[in-house]
Amino acid sequence: MIRILLFSFVLIHVTLARKPAAPPSKKWLTLTGNAPFVVARGGFSGLFPESSQFANNMALQLTSTLGVEVALLCNLQLTKDGAGICQTDIRLDNSTNIATLFPQDQKVYNVNGNQVHGWFALDYMSELILNNVSLNQNILSRPTLFDGIPVSTVEDVAGIKPPFFWLNVPYDAFYTQHGLSVSAYLQNAMKFMGINYISSPEIGFLKAIGGKVNKARTKLIFVFLDPNVVEPTTNQTYSSLLKNLAAIKAFASGILVPKGYIWPVNPNKYLGPSTTLVADAHKLGLEVYASVFANDMPASYNYSYDPTAEYQQFIDNSQFSVDGVVTDFPTTAAETIACFAMNNVTKPSHGNSLIITHNGASGIYPGCSDLAYEQAVNDGADIIDCSVQMSKDGVAFCLDSPDLMGDTNAVTTFMSRSSSVPEIQKENGIFSFDLTWSEIQTLKPQIMSPFRQNAGYQRNPAAQNQGKLMTLTDFLEFSKAKAVSGILINIENAAYLASKKGLGLVDAVTVALKNATFDQQSTQEVLIQSDDSSVLSKFQGVPAYKTVLTIKDTIGSAPKQPLDEIKKYATTVVLPRPSLITINNGFAQAQTTVLKQMQAANISVFVSVLRNEYVSLAYDYFSDPIVELATYIAGLGVNGVITEFPGTASKYLRSPCSDLNAEIAILPAEPGGLLSQVPPEAMSPAVAPSPPLDMADVIDPPLPAVAKVDSPATPGTPGRKSSSTTIAANISLSLVAIMVISLLFA
Repeated sequence: MIRILLFSFVLIHVTLARKPAAPPSKKWLTLTGNAPFVVARGGFSGLFPESSQFANNMALQLTSTLGVEVALLCNLQLTKDGAGICQTDIRLDNSTNIATLFPQDQKVYNVNGNQVHGWFALDYMSELILNNVSLNQNILSRPTLFDGIPVSTVEDVAGIKPPFFWLNVPYDAFYTQHGLSVSAYLQNAMKFMGINYISSPEIGFLKAIGGKVNKARTKLIFVFLDPNVVEPTTNQTYSSLLKNLAAIKAFASGILVPKGYIWPVNPNKYLGPSTTLVADAHKLGLEVYASVFANDMPASYNYSYDPTAEYQQFIDNSQFSVDGVVTDFPTTAAETIACFAMNNVTKPSHGNSLIITHNGASGIYPGCSDLAYEQAVNDGADIIDCSVQMSKDGVAFCLDSPDLMGDTNAVTTFMSRSSSVPEIQKENGIFSFDLTWSEIQTLKPQIMSPFRQNAGYQRNPAAQNQGKLMTLTDFLEFSKAKAVSGILINIENAAYLASKKGLGLVDAVTVALKNATFDQQSTQEVLIQSDDSSVLSKFQGVPAYKTVLTIKDTIGSAPKQPLDEIKKYATTVVLPRPSLITINNGFAQAQTTVLKQMQAANISVFVSVLRNEYVSLAYDYFSDPIVELATYIAGLGVNGVITEFPGTASKYLRSPCSDLNAEIAILPAEPGGLLSQVPPEAMSPAVAPSPPLDMADVIDPPLPAVAKVDSPATPGTPGRKSSSTTIAANISLSLVAIMVISLLFA
């Protein structure tokens, strides 16, 4: 079993923290008027096996600097000899290795009217479980490298002296039927430990225990299960019991409900109107706690995969606030309460790190659509971007790729126009330079998830084809009208378009910028980005422009010679995330030297691309995009973040907790901190280090002249580096391979 301690990681992670302080005084709509309470289900069970020593210590240590009250929740199960252990599921085989140890011991029990197959604690003596059985992570999206930790007893959890201890009793009736008394266990336990909350979904148990506890020290909470489940004491469904909250007030001081009881989610995964449950309960003096919060279980498209937005929905609205949340990720709940809830700080001018969009707010609306740009401006982006594509008749417009198959509905209309252009990508595509602008205008933009539509991570499907495409001229006019801080014009495939299609992409951009007087700008930044240094050289003569070189391949270091070469063409580089923080087995392994080397050479660095979906995040970020932002901005000090969710970046930077010198701060992850706690035998072989930046990554041949082409040219052979050899994702490839291998940490 794993018996190492996480203290070194915790110390690393909290080194930057100041003395814990209470959050600024706020007017909360909880029953007491105090800040909501964070209840850590099984400790930090979103990362470690539930109720393990690791999980409990991490939950307390990582929330202690945020000034938010936190309770550890233990779900009580009883062993054959009446000892209490902490596990949510009555079937131990769901979260331990017990089935492997004792394969012949499977039993079938009637549990509240259901025939349940599995391995049960009541069939084993506590000594056998504690000395032989170890915990496993039972949710596939979470790391398994910490499996093998011993099972925790109730005494183990209480023994670390959490600020508050919450004991949930889900199966009193079941244990009573088999000769085990939860009430007797609790009466004895309370002589030696403080239990601040006792909860149960069984009315009979709460009524029986009510006369045996000191209600001044221990609150009794009634737990609502799913609406159609039958409560064993009354034989009524929980939805029926909800209609008589006054009766519950007679034996409990609060209720714990699945979050859907408060904010229902419709079958399309959008929020419906809130219920009156919180207000009704508060009128009766009942506290309300909401459960089933987990960063890696997205609940509604309304939250745009930002878990802090979900917490805010429950604690920061004009109508009510729940009194607490039960969560597998207590740090995210605590940071929401301390840093984001009721934070009315107006957007400041940007600091050292710019918020730069990737196709506008493409996580919410179709990329490069008018709606995506409008959303980006409203969300507080500093720089909005346009990747310029060309139509067959020479109209420049904004879209992520020249292949229209991904970002528009071109497949439905122009599939017969698909072709192979190996200079652009390996797969066939429907390319913008083969369609006239009038044809392209018949298309609808299409919201695109990098994790593919049917892998469970769709983006705002209600806006699937909303908005319209924008020409470069429209984009520039929009940018001036909105007075954004700056624009970024991304130019790729210029050499191919000039030599094979007779289209002058560089010329089109130059003319459009000049016509919009951006070549004379002094108030709005103008960034010209390309993976082709020859393209950047065409814009160096205009003082109003800043040039940005894209280095798409992951690099491990940045030697002086190629850095000196970069400075001939650009003042800034765009790098993929793994060039700054290497990833191993889903963990942040180490910070490379690349950022320090480039900034020492007076080259700014933008990191790309940041996304909210937890599948794109290293485990060290706790499935929380805010922690990744804090790591790159406050921890590493990048000069800009390129993101598809600018609202999330703006939320972080507008928060007082983005300042590491503040009393309460959102701490960056320490690369290597978590990974150092994994036993070497559990690790897969380390990945080979990325190569250093090379001169060939920087130097490109001169741009060819714009050819005179009467008809679409036959695609030639690849002859250039940069985007002309970029490989787009093959639609026919395995979705799992795309998500896990190609995109997870790109």
